[in-house]
Amino acid sequence: MSELNIVTKKNNNETQFIIFSIGKEYYGIDIARINNIMMVPKITFLPGAPEYYSGIINLRGHIVPIMSLRRRMGISDDELTKESRIIILNLENGELMGIIVDSVKEVLTISDNDIEPPSSVLEKELNFIHGIGKKNEEIISICAIDAIVDDSLVS
Repeated sequence: MSELNIVTKKNNNETQFIIFSIGKEYYGIDIARINNIMMVPKITFLPGAPEYYSGIINLRGHIVPIMSLRRRMGISDDELTKESRIIILNLENGELMGIIVDSVKEVLTISDNDIEPPSSVLEKELNFIHGIGKKNEEIISICAIDAIVDDSLVS
């Protein structure tokens, strides 16, 4: 009797991302990592913090550090507008941290098949990006949150 091979079709896994902009580029963060999205409140300066931290805020009784994603990525200083937002992230250690972004666009579902790893040529330079998502004609850089908040990766 011959062997019977059973082939199962793998379900197309999809992930929901919050899509936001910095300048003219779009980035995504897995929605599972998002605690809150808010307008930019008064940020209290914190002496001695790394230059890419804007300061801290009080969020419902919790002190939350706020990072300038523009400065962290070496782009430029923040240009706060009425569209600017702070995305509050749930970190793996259970703490919260906020990142300032230029605007929040939408929640987008992207299939795993539509996410590619960054080019190996640029892998070291793109350590804040763990994938490139494609949705219709848009290219979305998928953020590696743990790399963004890991101070040891700063050169």
